[in-house]
Amino acid sequence: MTVRVVVADDHPMYRFGLQAVLDQSAEVEVVAGAATGRELIEAVALHRPDVVVTDLSMPDVNGVEATRTMLAEQPGLAVLALTMHEDDEHVRAALAAGALGYLVKGADGESIVRAVLAVAAGDAVYGGQVARRLTALLTGPPTPAESPFPELTTREQEVLCLLADGCGNHEIARRLAMSEKTVRNHVSHVLLKLGVPDRTAAALKARDAGVRPAREDGDESGPVADTRG
Repeated sequence: MTVRVVVADDHPMYRFGLQAVLDQSAEVEVVAGAATGRELIEAVALHRPDVVVTDLSMPDVNGVEATRTMLAEQPGLAVLALTMHEDDEHVRAALAAGALGYLVKGADGESIVRAVLAVAAGDAVYGGQVARRLTALLTGPPTPAESPFPELTTREQEVLCLLADGCGNHEIARRLAMSEKTVRNHVSHVLLKLGVPDRTAAALKARDAGVRPAREDGDESGPVADTRG
C-alpha cells in the first residue's frame, strides 16, 4: 500500500523537483501539488492524502495556518514541514500547529522519502539541526507565564501590541525606532507564530487576549495583558 502525498511550495521548480524525488519511491504516490496555502487546503479536502509535505512561507495562507485548518478537518493527516527556516520561532509554530515532522530544505531525497514514510506511520521526524534546536527549546528556561503569547519574542510582542492599537508599519517603525523593513519582518513572524492570515486577524486575536498598547511616553515598553476581571 502506497503513501498518498500532497506537496506544497510556492516555488514551481522546487515543487516539481520534490514531486519527482517522491515519485521515484515505489512506496509513495504524489496525488497533487499546490503553490499556495489555500490551494493546499483545497487539495487535501479533495484528495484526502495520508501525508502533506509543505513549505511554511506561502502566499495567501501560510503553512502554519494551513496545517491547523487541515488537521481540524482531517485529524489523521500527517504533516511534514519542509522549509528553509530553522529558527526557534518557525520550529515552535509548526509543531504547535500539529506538524509531525520538520526538515530544512537541503535535505537529500532519500531523507525526505524516509521522513514521509515515518510520519505516515505516526513517527515524529526532525532534521539534525532542527532536532538540536528542539532539544534546546525543551530544556531552556521557561517563558514567563504572564505573557499572553509566550511564543513571541519581546520585540514581536511590542509589534503585536501596536498592531492591536491599529498602527501601520510606518507608525510602528517610528515608535519602536526601527526601519519599516524590519517591522515587516517582525509582522510576518507574528502572523506565522499566531497562525493567522493577516495583521487584522492578529490584532483581533491580541485584543481578545487582553493585550493593550503601551503608552507612547515610554513608561511601558511592551504589551500588557489586561487582568481586570
